[in-house]
Amino acid sequence: MKIAHFSDLHLLSLAGVPRRRFLNKRMTGWANLRFKRSAIHRASYVRAIARDIRAAGFDHVVITGDLTNLALASEFNLVRDLLERELGVDPAQVSLVPGNHDLYTRGSLATRRFERYLGPWLASDLPSLSADVAGARFPVVKIRSGVAIIALSSPVPRPPFGAAGEVGCDQLQALARILAHPEVAGRAVVLAVHHPVVEPASSLHHYIEGLRDAPALLALLRTLPRGLVVHGHLHRRVQRAITTSTGVLDHVGATSASLHHDSPDRMAGYNVYDLGEGATAKIDARVYDPGTDSFRIHVVPQHA
Repeated sequence: MKIAHFSDLHLLSLAGVPRRRFLNKRMTGWANLRFKRSAIHRASYVRAIARDIRAAGFDHVVITGDLTNLALASEFNLVRDLLERELGVDPAQVSLVPGNHDLYTRGSLATRRFERYLGPWLASDLPSLSADVAGARFPVVKIRSGVAIIALSSPVPRPPFGAAGEVGCDQLQALARILAHPEVAGRAVVLAVHHPVVEPASSLHHYIEGLRDAPALLALLRTLPRGLVVHGHLHRRVQRAITTSTGVLDHVGATSASLHHDSPDRMAGYNVYDLGEGATAKIDARVYDPGTDSFRIHVVPQHA
């Protein structure tokens, strides 16, 4: 199986949004966009990535969150349009999860905005095992050949300047049930989540930006004999390893699909995973070159 993975689209649309909608955390988010991010995140890069993935004909596509910037309805409309027109892949061949920007406010959670706009892409092959979390039903499982792709939700609405995630007890219990299911137990697992599960960082950084219940999730992952964990959030390509009771899981992050940057580890693009015989055979990235509107191959760097 050949899988394309991109993340952190940060699609922005303020069209028709009244000022009162910014009398919350969106005020700091808008300031960040106005004075910093608008100069480096470019929607045209995301569209180029989606078209390239469509042309390449991958077996499956994984998108690991932060599809929007401020979780506005106008932005979710942009996301739907991108998925339907530019990516153009059957929703059954796409696994996606929310990021912290997609549940930016408590209102976006309460109105189940992520689920309402992206419901066709959230259909699970094992729906009865999912839990009601993050304004939708997760985990979402898609069983394809010898692989089970499991989409896990990690964002939680936080106060300004907070972006930490949490899987939560209900979803962890649901994940345990799914991993034990006979349709999953005999297959390699590809787990998609926005926040990285493994990231060396200070305790303060972990509290503000990290996955707060990562140890509990790691305990489940360490029971797996093989598989792959993919994430976003860091806006850089990074590869680490998770040691299990019987082997090693690859833990791979994708950069932001809209990010303009001088470093090939951070410049917009997408990751490619070739899976053979239940193990990851090859991991690389396709880095976008806006000057030629083309992609070049780049090896995802490994970190301890």
